[in-house]
Amino acid sequence: MAAVLAPDRADILYHAYEGGGVEVNGPSVLVRKNIGTSVSAFGNYYVDNVSSASIDVVTQSGASAYTEERTEYSVGGEYLHDKTIMSLAYTSSSESDYEAETASFNVSMDMFGDLTTVTLGYALGNDIVRSNADPTFEDTIDRRNYRVTLSQILTKNTILGFTFETISDEGFLNNPYRSFRYADGSGGYAWESERYPRTRTSNAAALRLRYFLPHRAAVYGGYRYFDDDWDIRADTFDVGYLQPFREDWLFDVYYRNYSQSAAFFYSDLFNGIDEFKYQGRDKELSTFSSQTIGVGVTYEFTRNKWQAIDRGTLNLYYDTIFFDYEDFSDLTQTGFPLGQEPAYSFTANVLRLFVSIWY
Repeated sequence: MAAVLAPDRADILYHAYEGGGVEVNGPSVLVRKNIGTSVSAFGNYYVDNVSSASIDVVTQSGASAYTEERTEYSVGGEYLHDKTIMSLAYTSSSESDYEAETASFNVSMDMFGDLTTVTLGYALGNDIVRSNADPTFEDTIDRRNYRVTLSQILTKNTILGFTFETISDEGFLNNPYRSFRYADGSGGYAWESERYPRTRTSNAAALRLRYFLPHRAAVYGGYRYFDDDWDIRADTFDVGYLQPFREDWLFDVYYRNYSQSAAFFYSDLFNGIDEFKYQGRDKELSTFSSQTIGVGVTYEFTRNKWQAIDRGTLNLYYDTIFFDYEDFSDLTQTGFPLGQEPAYSFTANVLRLFVSIWY
């Protein structure tokens, strides 16, 4: 038995996110095509249409919602030789004030009677950061990603997966529009542009398990640990259940819990403009947690070959995410003493609707 390439397939996706004053939506199209028995190529087109009146936009600048569009293109290919698959990919994304390019290389090998699959990967990214508020501003970010993945069939009903990755970033790592707040000495506060370290190294390890039940059902779950040299520590737990119904339907119910500690240079309110060398107030660097409850349904509208289509599915997934921040204040709530404003929280909804066609 030798490794095989993924089959010819096309996916058309519509995605939508709404929460915290931010709306993101857009289409995505992915096409994969095999060339002979040893080569496979793919291309992806992805769009984010963003409308944001987030708490940062409202409280820091007093601006109304702004709109933005991000366009992403990806191309890649795979080469199969016996039990080894080598792959190359290139991704380019662009928006008015940010450009990103990433190239990646992976090697995957089946071994030990095809019960074990080991994948080694490397990615190199180069980003350009600009500011629409300051046409003279421009900076760069260099990214490196190293990862190893192990997939192991434990029993006829159980699959175990393990992934470890290290990411190294260097350059302008903060947002040119974002500010931190500090006490101005008169009982109020003022704003100043954030200052971040120009390097960041992070590590993440994830363990996933899937167990197949009678009647074609399955349960799955996982744990992921993350840390970096900004003192952020994060834990992610998730669990889910898959249940087929008749021959054409598949239902998916899942739950995810995420929690993290704050970066060493984060504070909701600093004592002064130069209290520390690095100062930031990005809520994503604060102490916070989130819980996701999601459901998905897949309908297989053709199981037998129909003209040029071998198989097709219609898929709908809907998530509700609850975000709770421990040390990031909701400054839209007025009338509270300085530093005693209530903590910020919000709920987001995510919709994914896509069609998958094998041909």
